[in-house]
Amino acid sequence: MSVTTPSNPGDSLTRRRKLLYILLLGALTALGPFTIDLYLPAFPALEASLGVTEAQVQLTLAGTTVGFALGQLVVGPFSDKFGRRLPLILATALHIVSSVGAALSTDISTLGLFRVLMGVGAAGGGVVAMAMVRDLFSGYAMVRMFSRMALVNGLAPILAPVIGSQLLLVMPWPGIFVFLAGYGTVVIIAALFLVRETLPPEKRGLTGMTAGQRYKVLFTDRIFVGLLVVGGMNFAGLFTYLSASPFLFQDIFGFSPQEYGLLFGINSLGIVAGVQTSSRLIRTVPPQWILACSTAWMFLMALLIVVFDQAGLGLWGVMVPLWFYIMGAGFTFPCVQVLALSSHGAQAGTAASLLGAATFLMAGLVSPVAGWLGITSSTPMGAVQAACILVAIAGLWLVVRPRTVPSIH
Repeated sequence: MSVTTPSNPGDSLTRRRKLLYILLLGALTALGPFTIDLYLPAFPALEASLGVTEAQVQLTLAGTTVGFALGQLVVGPFSDKFGRRLPLILATALHIVSSVGAALSTDISTLGLFRVLMGVGAAGGGVVAMAMVRDLFSGYAMVRMFSRMALVNGLAPILAPVIGSQLLLVMPWPGIFVFLAGYGTVVIIAALFLVRETLPPEKRGLTGMTAGQRYKVLFTDRIFVGLLVVGGMNFAGLFTYLSASPFLFQDIFGFSPQEYGLLFGINSLGIVAGVQTSSRLIRTVPPQWILACSTAWMFLMALLIVVFDQAGLGLWGVMVPLWFYIMGAGFTFPCVQVLALSSHGAQAGTAASLLGAATFLMAGLVSPVAGWLGITSSTPMGAVQAACILVAIAGLWLVVRPRTVPSIH
């Protein structure tokens, strides 16, 4: 299978304008990771300040991911009908207000509510950025744009915990949410003055389809449905690490918030390495076969986390296979995006929203499981990750069926 590059609206953009779009759209998609990752180093502080359990703190993370999922289901079809900029601005405004509310929260229930709303608001950036790329590009040009955006927003999970841990040195945990409100404000300013509309009025609702009809088209596409499972379970395994690692490394292995932030940044380099390598491999290797290899690799690494922990290998027995597991997740992301969006240009916003919603909803539902099992070692985290990837492998081979995937054009 070869990836061809037909004529795209984005081909007329100057090199400088393309670079601006890469930076801006990367920053837009980074709002979600920043919203999720910035307060991870504060988990133990939240537990102590609000007098709650680890599982209750993890539920605020799960609530954010569920809100992010639900928000995308609204933003995607809305952007197909009314254009890309308006839903981006409205969603980000909600994010700013909710961030302020989270900063002022004095109990876990109120914080959890505002975290859900923050997730809804952060959904705008990710969905709209993916839809804008699909508006402007297709084929390998789309792959190239996704990979370059990923390089920009890939810095978010690296920088967010580091920034969060440094903020905790000079302010209590509510300051993290004030910082997020500021980030959202910058996004709105960029949307107002720098982001141009990529979906012209004559193309909005061109097919005459309602949101329900667009969803029906997607849900009757077997390959797309299978990719929802693969992408969702890949993210659920990654989020299991996100929710468990603050307690695992700070409480069990004795890391300070700053040391944890540094470790998290090093691990996130695995995602960047995986995304960039995978995006280049797609030129010569069909993405469904990259998925076949990356999911099998991740399952092996998750098993090694459990085996090494039971063998008493300690910190390095967790960190080494975990880094390679995270790199495998990086390999998986661009392949899922490209395969899911390549055949659905007419409903790019809806397709992007459904992919993002399924991803974050599954992650939100699965990631607290390790906390419920009790984080007394790395075994619960590794076991949940292995189970997630096993489901992803089943979705790939039983639903997507790699041999039936058509060429990308």
